[in-house]
Amino acid sequence: MSSPPPLRHPVPTHPAYIPEPPLTPGSPQGYQRFSSSPQPGQHHQNYAQPTGHVPAYTSPFQHQHQQQPQQQQQQPHAYSQPGVPPPMMPPQFGAWGMNDATAQLGMQIGSSAVAAGQEYVQRTWGGVFPNTHIKPHFNVSNSYVIRKLRIVLFPWIHKQWGRKSHRTDAGLTEYHPPREDVNSPDLYIPLMSMVTYILLCALHSGLQERFHPQVLGETASRAIMVVVLDFVFVQLGCYFLNVSGPSQSIDVIAYGGYKFVAVIPSILVGFLQLGTTLGFVTFTYFAFANAFFLMRSLRSLVLPDAASRAASGDPYATTSGSQRRRRITFLFVEAASQLLWMAFLVRGSH
Repeated sequence: MSSPPPLRHPVPTHPAYIPEPPLTPGSPQGYQRFSSSPQPGQHHQNYAQPTGHVPAYTSPFQHQHQQQPQQQQQQPHAYSQPGVPPPMMPPQFGAWGMNDATAQLGMQIGSSAVAAGQEYVQRTWGGVFPNTHIKPHFNVSNSYVIRKLRIVLFPWIHKQWGRKSHRTDAGLTEYHPPREDVNSPDLYIPLMSMVTYILLCALHSGLQERFHPQVLGETASRAIMVVVLDFVFVQLGCYFLNVSGPSQSIDVIAYGGYKFVAVIPSILVGFLQLGTTLGFVTFTYFAFANAFFLMRSLRSLVLPDAASRAASGDPYATTSGSQRRRRITFLFVEAASQLLWMAFLVRGSH
């Protein structure tokens, strides 16, 4: 009896022809061919021509970074020199279903709209509040803020009130920024003190269980109204007294905003409920301190000396005796009005 033949397992072989899969988008022609194993003659061609398939839900900029290493493999000698970076490929907006030409046109239209908006704002408000006059008023430092607060709260100990000036390359005389001169007005302290005043009023309303979001708007409106009315009063006085200056408007707003620094201690005393007498004494002291500070600070605008006239661009402007007396009277009236403004602000916080 003969033995059975040995078992032979079949050896897997590749088919001679690989059927085409369903057509899917992804290649430059809009279709891509998928295969599990390339044919022997196409092995080198697959590495030489990488596909440009972009997965779904990816940005065109990510596709841009994925294509850069493949392009560097295609051209190994183009960027072999050290220090020569590869060129940046434009973003492929086609991955988002957007035409590249349409996307570039939209970006150009957006840039033109932004430029037109900036030009409109500069043309409308540039004459009233020039950008070159606003930016220096925020050039402050920590040491300046501490020294300025000490001068506002205790102006009696400050002796030198004149502002420093320097001559530019164009031959013009300008004032030093607040960082370099403690006597220069700034907009940082008035703005922060106004915000603090609004928050303290809201906190006081919350402690009395009558807070409402409308309190913030009412307090902010009251504070802005005081600053605007004070600014209009000073501007009218300067107009009738023939007082001029290149940055007078910004300086007046800055000086008028320091009253919030003097209002905050009076509000804090009311929070602590230390008594009516101490509250009245605190308010009276800081009201007179702010009036004295404002009178000495506005003196450089209303009664400029020779250095101030040179910095304002009118070195030949002189004042007569009667005009000088009227300006001094105006300074006293403006200083006395600070008591009314501060009383209105403190009363509005309760």
